[in-house]
Amino acid sequence: MNDKVKKDMNITIVGHVDHGKSTIIGRMLVDTGSLPEGKLEQVKETCRRNSKPFEYAFLLDALKDEQAQGITIDTARCFFKTEQRDYIILDAPGHIEFLKNMVTGASRAEAGFLVIDAKEGIQENSRRHGYMLSMLGIKQISVLVNKMDLVDYSKEVFTKIRKEFTKFLNDIKVKPKSFLPVSGMEGDNIASSSPNLSWYKGKTVLEQLDAFKAEKFPENKAFRMPVQGVYKFTKGGDDRRIVSGTITSGRIKQGDEVIFYPSGKKSRVETIEAFNRKNPKMVKVGQATGFILDKQIYIKRGDIATLANQEPPKVTSRIKTNIFWLGQKPMEMNKDYLFKLGTAKIRVRLESIIRVIDASDLSNSEKDQINRHDVAECILKLERAAAFDLTTEIAETSRFVLVDDYEISGGGIVDGALPDQQSWVRKQVYLRNTKWQKSVITSRQRAEKYNQKACLILVTGQPDVGKKPLAKFLEKKLFDDGKIVYFLGMGNLLYGVDADLKNNKDEENPNNKQEHIRRLAEVSNIMLDAGAILIVTAIGLEQEDVNLIETSVDHDNILCVWLGKNVTTDIKYDLHLPAALDHQHAANQIKYMLQKRNLIFTP
Repeated sequence: MNDKVKKDMNITIVGHVDHGKSTIIGRMLVDTGSLPEGKLEQVKETCRRNSKPFEYAFLLDALKDEQAQGITIDTARCFFKTEQRDYIILDAPGHIEFLKNMVTGASRAEAGFLVIDAKEGIQENSRRHGYMLSMLGIKQISVLVNKMDLVDYSKEVFTKIRKEFTKFLNDIKVKPKSFLPVSGMEGDNIASSSPNLSWYKGKTVLEQLDAFKAEKFPENKAFRMPVQGVYKFTKGGDDRRIVSGTITSGRIKQGDEVIFYPSGKKSRVETIEAFNRKNPKMVKVGQATGFILDKQIYIKRGDIATLANQEPPKVTSRIKTNIFWLGQKPMEMNKDYLFKLGTAKIRVRLESIIRVIDASDLSNSEKDQINRHDVAECILKLERAAAFDLTTEIAETSRFVLVDDYEISGGGIVDGALPDQQSWVRKQVYLRNTKWQKSVITSRQRAEKYNQKACLILVTGQPDVGKKPLAKFLEKKLFDDGKIVYFLGMGNLLYGVDADLKNNKDEENPNNKQEHIRRLAEVSNIMLDAGAILIVTAIGLEQEDVNLIETSVDHDNILCVWLGKNVTTDIKYDLHLPAALDHQHAANQIKYMLQKRNLIFTP
């Protein structure tokens, strides 16, 4: 990492509406000489012509209008320098923008200014912003008591605000670095001390900026890299597959053994790739990178790359969280939302609310929904397992946002990993993957040879709707087309692989259903590793059964077909076929679905 990057610092500035954030930013731009030449005079002249009093906040709007001309400011960020380092000020116009930047890591703030109007005093949003800064792990916070000119630079007013807000911050376990009396409009205590505040002997705003300690990159923590994508090259016989992403903690070097979660698949770094320069031997936190594995395994966007010799992340579909909800509509039970952590996107539901906290006064209440501006301790249920860390361990991979109707409506941190119904299977799968002996023939080579991609087709539905006849007809049709395909009925397992379960029923679980499903998944995994299309029939599969299978088999390779007029379980099917369809018509629809998913190829 070069010296310039080391000197950069991201600062966020938050506060209640009209408490003067933009004025303070504008003043800092002026006092540090960061404005384009003549811009200040131009804005003042515009104000004079329009008989409008000049305000430093107008500078931000003027600079935004010149974005096309290369001025380094936009709706969320502006840049300036002191002698000590370069700064990026993250001015969040609203909660949502701030939360999006903070949680996704697009602009991680290392310190924060919280602005309070000396005349208006502490507002609900002042406390909410303080709580949010705390929740998102910003430990360096300085409070700017602005507009001191409107209260005649009163020491008593400043002291009262400092005393009251310090108590609130202490209650949320935040120790502020300082309280600074300032006037953004008049420039008091922004870049230099002011005689109007002769009773104040502390730092100016710029001095406080330079006093903040640059956050050290978490280089010594366990390696984490959310997978952004896997890029393939085909030109000139190039068969590389580059796993790419940005390293959020730790480091990785050529030859390291890596494990990808939540699948638990492992390989080894053959080379670290670089564009237009010599390939490095090692890369570390903060760097966007890519590497090639010595053995090709199926990984995808959203997985987290880790090192085999380090503490693994948590993996589960049930998480204990702290959420800050900002959506116009309340967060409710039994409604689907989108959970985004790192590069993973997973559907999620609110399972239960432990307690709701009013961030403005820290009062607790019991609710059955989470309203706008509420902070809640709750349990989320993900559609499938995700990999993450706890906020006390690696904060970078514990932050997430929640999307409702295509809009970011909340975000939070992971406080705990809770067991789910697949936990016991997941442990077996990780052990299996650790001991798995890979063939010298890759899945890609099999796909090219067989002209198909391996997949599992689950044909389910109510009893006596013709699942087996349809599955056998489909098998014959695909076989006649030259596909490597196999039909597996549940009876084949029950009296073979599952014979010990069939003959030794226990009282608590007479059907041993979960173990039956686990063994089905393991047999399916072997068949898919061989490159086959496997067709399985089963009565009335539920989503819980499919989730269990997905623990052993990549969910992208599973297709669910419900046969019968009425769907009587909660399964998320890919295709619903009425039982009245003739086999030819039904098989054609399944074949079309395979073609649409690029599992078999359209002639």
